[in-house]
Amino acid sequence: MENGLTHIYTGDGKGKTTAAIGLAVRAKGNNLRVCWISFHKDIEKFYSEFKILKGIGVDVFAYAKYCKVLNPFKSEDELAKNARRDCPEGVKFIGEEIYPKNYDLLILDEILISLRDGYLNISEILDLLNSKPETLELILTGRCPDEKLKELIEIVDYVSKIEKVKHPYDNGTERRKGIEY
Repeated sequence: MENGLTHIYTGDGKGKTTAAIGLAVRAKGNNLRVCWISFHKDIEKFYSEFKILKGIGVDVFAYAKYCKVLNPFKSEDELAKNARRDCPEGVKFIGEEIYPKNYDLLILDEILISLRDGYLNISEILDLLNSKPETLELILTGRCPDEKLKELIEIVDYVSKIEKVKHPYDNGTERRKGIEY
């Protein structure tokens, strides 16, 4: 197997997770072993695409399932407490449970939000990158300012910044099931 590369999909535009899903489907279509770990999304309740990923044999896990957008009834303290506990637990799970399983592709969806919001620090993310198995293709997604990504951008192989030019949210359109979630 070839050496695995590391990708970042970031920016304020729509499509970071969608691009990662496309790569997961492509990898499964080529009989690769794929794992998806989501941060800040309640994938069982709100995101139907994970039913499909599981159905094609992708192993799917989630950490810090609460977020302000989907759980506005939860207090900021409750949201932060959940994320401060779950994000480091997710990183520990990756190092101890996922890396030893020799996946070909690992997607860490929205992990960069954990960095942006301070639930993970740059050294925790760098440790993940530096300890990944040599043949593992690793994808990190999420909105995060460039200044927090600077060190990562220097060492990863791919960086795709998805820019919002226009979005219906700007005109008050609500999230639509099957399109945005």
